[in-house]
Amino acid sequence: MYRRLGRYVEVPARGAVFDGGVTAFPRPPRLHRPHREDVLIAAAGLLGGVLLWALGLHTQGSRGLTGLWVLLPLVAMSLMELLRRSAPRTALFVATLALLADQFTVGSVATIAMFTDIVYAAVLYGSPSAARRIPWGTALATVVVTVAALSWLRSPEGLFLGVVAGAISVAPATTGVLVRNHRDAAEAARLRAEQTALLAEMDRTQAVTAERARMARELHDMVANHLSAIAIHSTAALSLDDARTTKDALTVIRENSVAGLAEMRRLIGLLRESDDTDDRRPAPAPTLRALDSLVEQARTNGASSGLTFTLADRRGEGPALPAPVEMAAYRIVQESLTNALKHAPRGPVTVSLDRSRRALRVEVVSPYGDRPGPRAPGSGAGLVGMRERVALLDGEFEAGPVAADDAAGTAGTKIWRVRAELPVDEEDGAA
Repeated sequence: MYRRLGRYVEVPARGAVFDGGVTAFPRPPRLHRPHREDVLIAAAGLLGGVLLWALGLHTQGSRGLTGLWVLLPLVAMSLMELLRRSAPRTALFVATLALLADQFTVGSVATIAMFTDIVYAAVLYGSPSAARRIPWGTALATVVVTVAALSWLRSPEGLFLGVVAGAISVAPATTGVLVRNHRDAAEAARLRAEQTALLAEMDRTQAVTAERARMARELHDMVANHLSAIAIHSTAALSLDDARTTKDALTVIRENSVAGLAEMRRLIGLLRESDDTDDRRPAPAPTLRALDSLVEQARTNGASSGLTFTLADRRGEGPALPAPVEMAAYRIVQESLTNALKHAPRGPVTVSLDRSRRALRVEVVSPYGDRPGPRAPGSGAGLVGMRERVALLDGEFEAGPVAADDAAGTAGTKIWRVRAELPVDEEDGAA
């Protein structure tokens, strides 16, 4: 029982038996169709050789076999022209034998011309090792033919035969090497161009992704704080039927709305193309000098939730911090206060800043547990943004619940702690 297998099924050379009843045999090697140019070269060489034979034009006069014997090497050489691309080594071997056989006849110029083309094709389309060996082999063969001709003829005609042997073997082999080198150089240049374009596209994609991530962090940090306060106080105003509470909530809502719009205008100003006019110049980025205002705003927003906010700035006097460090520290404190307003139960919230010779340490501690009353939803993007900011500065970041005895708080309870360490080079003030 025989069965045709799939196209990509590998079968051993001697066949295989499956399940005791199916025998598979490997497919014979598939012959490639000759290239159209090879067919034209073979046909032109054959027709030209037959025409020269019919006209009685030969290369060796009447010293060799005549008649149809001249056509045998011609036909063999034209058949090898069909294999000059698909099987260059085979074509060169058979063509060499055909050229030797042609020397025993009156000879044909077409046979010699086709042999030079096969030598050229063997170097151009063959393997790299063949391209290195064939020129040296033809040079050695030319030397051998020259020495043999001088020894046999014992006249200067031997040198002429050596020159002819070099013209039909060394010259096409050298030409094939030059063309192959140029072709390989062009291919390598094309590949380098494609790789450069691919790397440029990858760099552009990474730059766009990094810029989108940066914009997402800025937008979240600038707007989330104000929107969270608006959501909490609007929920409180709707749930409590008290005129004073509603008025206080609306006041806080208005303040955060105005502040949020100002932050949005600043972000839009950063995204637009700025010019030298003062009305379109974006506002400067927030620094740690604005932490007092930030904590005071959080104190106002969290008064109705029973949260108290304290700022402990122990940095002392020293060189100015780099702008990226101040920006990252400010955003970390801002996001931590926002998370405390959204999720923390009643209790103290402490913001601590400490600076050493090599780093700026930021720590925000807030109560941890279930929160009664209105609560704003969270998506977890704040922690991701803080972690990304610290990672961009090669710092250390940790956030999560810890025991109260590890930081300020009541012993036996848990608190939520955000801690970041931002590297600072104090010598030149660069992060």
